[in-house]
Amino acid sequence: MDATHDAWAGPTVEDLGELAVLDRIVRRLPPGAPVLGPGDDCAVVAAPDGRFVVTTDMMVHGPDFRWAWSSPEDVGWKAAATNLSDVAAMGAVPTGLVIALAAPQDTPVAVLESFADGVRLAVASLAPGCGVVGGDLSTSATFTVSVTAFGDLEGRAPVVRSGARPGDVLAIAGKLGSAARGLTRLFHEGVDAAGEPSREATIASGADSDPDVGRQRRPVPPIAEGPRAARAGATAMLDLSDGLAIDAGRLARASRVTLGLEVMLDDVELHGGEDHGLLATFPADVTLPAGFRRIGVVRERADADLVRADGAAVPTTGWDPYADWDGAAG
Repeated sequence: MDATHDAWAGPTVEDLGELAVLDRIVRRLPPGAPVLGPGDDCAVVAAPDGRFVVTTDMMVHGPDFRWAWSSPEDVGWKAAATNLSDVAAMGAVPTGLVIALAAPQDTPVAVLESFADGVRLAVASLAPGCGVVGGDLSTSATFTVSVTAFGDLEGRAPVVRSGARPGDVLAIAGKLGSAARGLTRLFHEGVDAAGEPSREATIASGADSDPDVGRQRRPVPPIAEGPRAARAGATAMLDLSDGLAIDAGRLARASRVTLGLEVMLDDVELHGGEDHGLLATFPADVTLPAGFRRIGVVRERADADLVRADGAAVPTTGWDPYADWDGAAG
């Protein structure tokens, strides 16, 4: 984390102004292959089969990340990865990103350059061929990122949450609980005596090099597995952003079914969020595509329970920004 924290030095966005800052950022971002890229009032993105999927997500300093725990490059990676995951969850291939940033006037330009580097690295690793086709810059007292992502369905129907059917197999791709364990460690060991996030405490405690903390900073969603699941005949799918239990409940509610878990999972694996895996259902006679593993079965909705394990209801709780964020330690 030390190298990219050197970004907190040098000229600020106020010193250079919007045009110079934009030039420094754009040259670091992956261009992709739009019909028309940054520079006009709109980009033009191809929609080969006449449709595209689109999603948007925000990250705000405080509830979504802390500079004491994440570098600007980490934040750029995470902002890209979380949106790419939503595209993959529809069975689509990511094709373009639009990124808007609002930063305090005294933010060093190097911070935005490092953020752009993180976006570039995430796209290169997770969705080669995707690019940043546009965006916006503004100023705010709180550093805020908004990303909009587009994806190509390649002629397939989108895989939605409401398609699960009784008898389908329930499967996941990606990790469970790693990012939540990392965040828990940061809140316990990456804070100073007053309980405030502290870079120094994070390093001194060893949390800085914890792989779980690394997954919290830079999630690695299984992007390629989304289109792969669609090709294999997935009946329903979603991104596991807020925790398996709460997201499984969303899928069960949309499909009007009950999901029965057949594997032993601990509390963090059930309710911890931000791993950005994929939860999908497949017909029972389908061979699960590479990257997916079975964790349960889809059942008829016989009662009010959305998710069950060992004959008991599983609370469909997880991350809720309104319930879980109190503004402390910001």
